[in-house]
Amino acid sequence: MSTRIVVDPVTRIEGHLRIEAEIKDGKIVDAWSAGTMVRGLEIILKGRDPRDAWAFCERVCGVCTTVHALASVRAVEDAVDIRIPPNAELIRNIMFCTQYIHDHVVHFYHLHALDWVDVVSALKADPVATSQLAQKVSKWPKSSPGYFSDLQKRLTKFVESGQLGIFANGYWGHPAYKLPPEANLMAVAHYLEALEWQKEIVKIHTIFGGKNPHPNYLVGGAPCSINLDEANAINAERLAFVGQALQRGLEFVEQVYIPDVLAVAPFYLDWAGIGGGLENYLCYGDLPTNGFADLKSFKFPRGAILGRNLNEVHAVDPKDDTGVQEFIDHSWYEYSGEKGGLHPWAGETNLKYSGPKPPYQHLDVDKKYSWLKTPRWKGHAMEVGPLARMLVGYAAGNHDIKEVVTETLGALQAPASVLFSTLGRTAARAIESRLAAHWGIEFFDQLLANIKAGDTRTFTKERWEPSTWPKEARGVGCSEAPRGALAHWIVIKDKKIANYQLVVPSTWNASPRDGKGQRSAYEASLIGTPVHDPQQPLEIIRTIHSFDPCLACAVHLYEDSKEIARHELVVK
Repeated sequence: MSTRIVVDPVTRIEGHLRIEAEIKDGKIVDAWSAGTMVRGLEIILKGRDPRDAWAFCERVCGVCTTVHALASVRAVEDAVDIRIPPNAELIRNIMFCTQYIHDHVVHFYHLHALDWVDVVSALKADPVATSQLAQKVSKWPKSSPGYFSDLQKRLTKFVESGQLGIFANGYWGHPAYKLPPEANLMAVAHYLEALEWQKEIVKIHTIFGGKNPHPNYLVGGAPCSINLDEANAINAERLAFVGQALQRGLEFVEQVYIPDVLAVAPFYLDWAGIGGGLENYLCYGDLPTNGFADLKSFKFPRGAILGRNLNEVHAVDPKDDTGVQEFIDHSWYEYSGEKGGLHPWAGETNLKYSGPKPPYQHLDVDKKYSWLKTPRWKGHAMEVGPLARMLVGYAAGNHDIKEVVTETLGALQAPASVLFSTLGRTAARAIESRLAAHWGIEFFDQLLANIKAGDTRTFTKERWEPSTWPKEARGVGCSEAPRGALAHWIVIKDKKIANYQLVVPSTWNASPRDGKGQRSAYEASLIGTPVHDPQQPLEIIRTIHSFDPCLACAVHLYEDSKEIARHELVVK
């Protein structure tokens, strides 16, 4: 006898995601991932000025925000052959690293930590023992017994009032929680501290981009001028703030985030064997240090790994028509003409499909069951994200990545094989945040050196005017969003957008099966996952959250639908 469980919506993510899983003998034997929002942003962009595309694309999501603008301006620059000044590249890289630090910390504490941390258990903690634990794992100053005692009293008032506020609706007391009360109390304290901390570091985006979320970008460079003596430019005062914010970000990552991951992980080492899923990993690479055309200069290398073979990194060319293709065998779309996969330059976003769509009671998984298309690289289902980046970088011999991965594995006293798991995916994100924090400071120091040397250029006018463009052009803008490989493909005709396609991280990871029946990353990762109580599917949420889903990016536009059940059990 098997049980079919529906988790809809999956919460603590961006967007609307539905997971259905079949459970037999306490483990998941099959799973299906469905995006229940409608895709359509590409239709909005047609006919517009390519230089304006970033402003629309960035508003796909309020969390991923800056990375879509970055991919968009790169797509246009690639199409019409614009090379940006070094300072513009450094400013983009600083904003990129800032986004990583912010996004990864927010994900761990506010979206994912409560899958591992039992908030109510913290009420049983001894504040003195919690203080000793905190001081053992880190030199973070907020670690006195009085500090934890005061926090515990605040939590007690929440519980006694019957209103847990931001901690409501958790599966508190679930047997899958294994942390001692003191570790839970420490983690809750850092959850609240991260809420305060995160609003400060994003001010870097407001300095270079004018605001956050959705900072400004500019085809041809950065949307800000540098003048140390000008109140309305990037001046000495604002540069000083950026440097201080980056340093505080590094301190929070190294003294709070990383120690918490290392403190929590030993209690969940069984999850080093759960949630691995696919064996293929894709990374477009990012953080150029010598222009985006020089792939060897990337801090994050580009490449693909197949079959978990870390001895070989396959070359990836986003312009290769036989490389990235999107399929719709199980997606609520139609392609004109012949069936099969389409490279994004020839991609179609056709919402005329007239078959059954949401609302629904159960997915008809033999037919179409998601608003996400199904991307494949050379026919392979690929996982993208922090784990993919760390594996590709490690396999490619990147010194910084190899060093920090080896150090973390040593601290956990674990082999590299633990990375292929839910726990490994979570650890990879923490490792990456540390790299981004150090790299951000490195880029900032380089920017200061350029300014001191007299170079204040942030924009190039060369080829910016449409009158200098060819009649037809096409380009691709690649990036590595916090959630994984991101690319925008653009086709320009008569100075206007003729076609525009986004293939985003959650499209890769959360998409439905392809025509060959191959599962994508979410579906594959759930196979074999133990589920203690189908009424409280904490284990499903734990693995799905390790990817940090962003369905708003994957489908791009919301369409109202009727309310559907959050959990439903069907016993066969």
